[in-house]
Amino acid sequence: MMRRRHVLAAIAGGLAAPAARAQQGWQPTRPIQCIIGFAPGGGADLIARAIIEASQPLFPQPLVVVNKPGAAGTIAAQQVAGMPGDGHVLLMGGGSESTSIPAFRQLPYDPRNSFRAVLRLMRQRMFILAKADGRFRDMREVIAAAREKPGSISHGSSGIGSIYHAVFVVLEKRAGVEFLHVPFTGGAPGLQAVAAGQTDLMVASPEEFRGLTDGGLLRVLACCSADRAPAFPDVPTMKELGWDMELENMKGWVVPASTPDEAVRYLHDRFRQGMQTPSWKAFLERAGDTDGYLDGPAFQRAMDNVLDTVMDAVGRKS
Repeated sequence: MMRRRHVLAAIAGGLAAPAARAQQGWQPTRPIQCIIGFAPGGGADLIARAIIEASQPLFPQPLVVVNKPGAAGTIAAQQVAGMPGDGHVLLMGGGSESTSIPAFRQLPYDPRNSFRAVLRLMRQRMFILAKADGRFRDMREVIAAAREKPGSISHGSSGIGSIYHAVFVVLEKRAGVEFLHVPFTGGAPGLQAVAAGQTDLMVASPEEFRGLTDGGLLRVLACCSADRAPAFPDVPTMKELGWDMELENMKGWVVPASTPDEAVRYLHDRFRQGMQTPSWKAFLERAGDTDGYLDGPAFQRAMDNVLDTVMDAVGRKS
């Protein structure tokens, strides 16, 4: 009799477990891969690790960082686009792989349709910089010099098609000028080249250039966002200076397009909770930025808007 009761209890428990899981909705059943298309220590990697640290206590499974650097993030994006949409893989998107490189060349994935945006974590304001003791004190002097001698003013970038390259392509169209593009293997060597006087201009985000501006080696000329940055209140936007352009380097999570709604909601809600934690807020403060949250659909629209702007400047259609 006792044995029979144990068997019945085990059966009841086995039936109750799926029912409990059904009531809870979708949950991860194995570690979640968080794929970053850049090397450890870079901006995207630091953002990913900061939000993972803040959010991990909210997940029943480990959040595992996987760095897949190469081709300005497009190798990682291609990999994730082809993976099953089961909620167990995320891509740190919103940068060059999503908003600029597709305007310059064909890719084996569609930045608009190969993914579902989960949420935006950061809006990384981009700034145009020059050598602190160089010949350019503001953007009007830059544009005047570029008009006087087309192709004589050089700018660095983190590679052809990168969002930093795209800023100058858009500016060329808006201002009717021509610059000389000097691609580097990343943002850091491009900034060093400007500080050394080897190139004239560079675009970067504060976490990349803050040491060089604080050290008096670089001057901030303009902000490429729609509004001024709280950390640089005296730096005008490009729109204020008369050139109608708004570009930002964003970072957030996207998943394969086939990922179901319940998994997307689960991921969104827990990472959004992670964005409320003191550790994430401290990271934003160190990075000199503010909360960049957008929900999935709004994040996708923001990426599409930047891509449309770059495509228009390049002369390609969506």
